[in-house]
This record gives sequence, structure tokens and C-alpha cells, in this order.
Amino acid sequence: LLNINVGGKLFQIAYKVVAQYPITRLGKLALYTDPMKKLQLCDDYSVQKNEYFFDRDPSIFHYIFHFYRSGVLWIMDEMCPSNFVEEIEYWGIHLKYTQRCCRILFEEKQDELSENLKIQKELEAELEPMDSGEQFEGKFLGQFRKMIWNLIENPYSSVAAKIIAVMSSFFVLISIVGMTLSTVEEMKHKTGKMWMEQMEMVCTIFFTTEYIMRLISASTFKKFLRAAFNAVDLVAILPFYIQLLFENLDEGDMLYHEELHKVENVSKLGKVLKLIKLMRIFRILKLARHSTGLRAFGFTMRQCYQQVCCLFLFIAMGVFTFSALMHSVEHDVPGTDFTSIPYAWWWAAVSLSTVGYGDTVPDTVLGRMVAFACISFGIILNGMPISILYNKFSDYYAKLKSHETSN
Repeated sequence: LLNINVGGKLFQIAYKVVAQYPITRLGKLALYTDPMKKLQLCDDYSVQKNEYFFDRDPSIFHYIFHFYRSGVLWIMDEMCPSNFVEEIEYWGIHLKYTQRCCRILFEEKQDELSENLKIQKELEAELEPMDSGEQFEGKFLGQFRKMIWNLIENPYSSVAAKIIAVMSSFFVLISIVGMTLSTVEEMKHKTGKMWMEQMEMVCTIFFTTEYIMRLISASTFKKFLRAAFNAVDLVAILPFYIQLLFENLDEGDMLYHEELHKVENVSKLGKVLKLIKLMRIFRILKLARHSTGLRAFGFTMRQCYQQVCCLFLFIAMGVFTFSALMHSVEHDVPGTDFTSIPYAWWWAAVSLSTVGYGDTVPDTVLGRMVAFACISFGIILNGMPISILYNKFSDYYAKLKSHETSN
């Protein structure tokens, strides 16, 4: 008998049994005649007891021991896949010796565990700052840049850092409110317009200062430009300076161009300025820097992009299918709005979304049957991803929140 001590538990098995599997660790132990080679296979050897010692998990070795006796490797659901794979690799046993049903379930569990670990790392990276305080040691103005970095990137480092984080969110909200009020007719008079411009200037000065502080505290300029949040910060301040530039160009043109050309130029410039001012709406994305919920939502969309793409694919298929059916049954009706399939796309889209504006409706019985099928398909389609997305969002939000609290 081969005496094996695994983690303090003694197992005995016949030499001829383990010798049937010569590529395994115990098979080699039974077949080798050189004592030095045998000692390389185990952690220790007791001459008095003729016992080979292995410093491994004895609970998992029960399944290894059963494998040598029966020729089948059993896998229990409660075992950790990573630990089990590590153990059987040590003993030189392959998963092919397991039953097919057990192997399929085990591989699914292993993939699920790997996916969860990957998501956990990505969640932790989501909250990790772009740089760390240690990266400034030994660099130019390292202490000063580290102090600025703590103020801007680490709200929990001091009271001043918390105040700056709150002010950042406050100025974003003020800027969005100001942009909204600037479109109100009562606020377009001279006094209201002046107040809106002053508010915009104050917000832009704060955002610019914040952007410069982030740039100063960045470890490398290339890494700073590649960060998504820094791109959002840049988009938040560019419209103001582009607007100033265009207004100054416009004043220069008025000095050198004729009256008609000036009117045309102002008209074109006005459209460009409206488009540039609209870019200020992207400032609301700055809230994601200090909002766990927005980060969790963005992370959910990135993780579920395949399901979201499938949803859009099903919607597109439904729109094309039901618009074609509706056109085929309604195009001969006098005064119908379904004169072509592209004209029926809008009706199919609002019907699939179950909004149903009622601006375009079928008149025939067959058309109403197609509409009923379209609406039913839309209800089923809209109900499919809700539970998946919501459950994942709740899970990611809870993990992000717990990670924030632990830090």
C-alpha cells in the first residue's frame, strides 16, 4: 500500500491502482524507483512510517482519492472552481475524467466566476482615480501637485476637497438652469440677458480653473487627454470661448464688409453660435464624476451593450416588418397616411414603444389587426430587458457604493 498523508489525514491506496494513471503525481510516485525523484514529488517523507506527506487541502483530496478507486472524478457544487482546478492540476488529473454533465455545469460555474471577478476589477477601476498620490514623489513640484490632486480628485481627503466637489456639482446645476432660463422669452430683455451672461461667465471661470488644476496635477499629459471625464470638462468650457471668438470675428467683419454681406454673415454666425451654445448641455455629464448612480448607469450600459444592441435590432426588425405589413393592407385606402413603407416607419416606431400618439391610425380591419400585433409585440419586447438591466444596475450600484464606503 502507498501511505499518503494529505494535510494531516492519512490515505492508503494500492500501488497497482495509482500506477494505472502514470501521468498523475501519485502515479509517478508509484512507478519511480529513484528515491530522489520520489522526494521531489512530495513535500516530506517519513522513513519510520513509510509515509509521503503533501501539504494540500485534504477535503478536495477525498475526490482525488475516490477518482483513483473508481476512475471517475466527481465535482460537488459547493466547491470553489478556482481552488478545485488548482488542486487537480497539482495532482496531475485532467477534467476529462469527470462525467460530461458535471463538467458542463462546472465550466459554466467557472465562466460565471471569471466574469464576476472581471466585473469586480472593472468596478474597482471605475472608482480608482486616474493617478495616485504616490506618483508625484520625486517629480517637479511634487508636493504642490499632490496637494492640488487631493483637492480635485480625492473629495474624502479634506474638508476643502469636499467643498470643491460640492461647488463643482453646484456650478453645473447653475449653468444648466441658466442655459434653460436664457431661452425663456421674459428673460431675453437687456437686464435678464446681462444676468445670464454674467452667470455663464462665472461658471466658465470656475470650470476653467478646475480644468487647469486637473491638468497641473496630472502625472502625464497624454494620460490626462485620454481620460473621458477630462474630455467632458473640456467640452464644458469650450463653447464659451468659441462664442467669444466668433463674436470678435463678427465685430471685425462689420468694419470691412458691405451691409448686405454683413447681414448674411450674422445670420450664418447666429446659427453656429446657437449650435455652440447647445453644447453646454453636455455639462450635465460632469455630475457623473461625483455621482455613484450615474457611474453605475454608465457601467451598466457598457456591460449590457450586447443586450441593448439586440433590443435595438429587434425594434428595427419590428419597425420594418410591421410598417411593410401596414402599407400592404392600407395603401389603397383613400386619404391614407400609409402611402409608402418609409411613411409607415413612424407609426410602427411609436406603436412598438407603446406610446401611440394617434397621429397616424389604420382604417381597415386588417390594418387594425396588424396594429394589434405590432402593439402586442412591442409590449413583449419592452418587457424583456427591463428586469435584466435593472437587476444589474442595482447590483453594480450596491458594489460601487460599498467600495466607496470601504475606501
